[in-house]
Amino acid sequence: MEVILLESVQKLGELGDKVTVKSGYGRNFLIPQKKAVPATAENLQQFEERRADLEAAAGDKLSIAKNRAKKVDELSITITTKAGEEGKLFGSITVRDVADACDAAGVKLEKSEVRLPEGPIRELGEFEINIHLHPEVDAVLKLAVVAEA
Repeated sequence: MEVILLESVQKLGELGDKVTVKSGYGRNFLIPQKKAVPATAENLQQFEERRADLEAAAGDKLSIAKNRAKKVDELSITITTKAGEEGKLFGSITVRDVADACDAAGVKLEKSEVRLPEGPIRELGEFEINIHLHPEVDAVLKLAVVAEA
């Protein structure tokens, strides 16, 4: 299935690229999320007419993501949780916990933007969490996990 990208999609292409994707990915993700349209002659013409507007919107999204990245880079979060004597947590710290802690600190994050490549945090300590705000913008959040007194 060929589609025209309406915004940059990581590992796929940039705005305006005509790419070939598997039918399910196009039908079930790209098109419903308004990230692409089917590559028909009519859609190609409509896209060219709207290109300037779409590029301006993409620029706005990028500048917003860069501003959010500055806020996240300056942010330092502390999560207090129950832990054993050896520093092992009773439970774990997940992407939802990190996103909720950021929301409480005044920086709105979606849990899909938080990256924990090694899985949930299960021990006390200080961590640097990658935050993926935009295909071109990443930030680093300082997280401290401490035991309850």
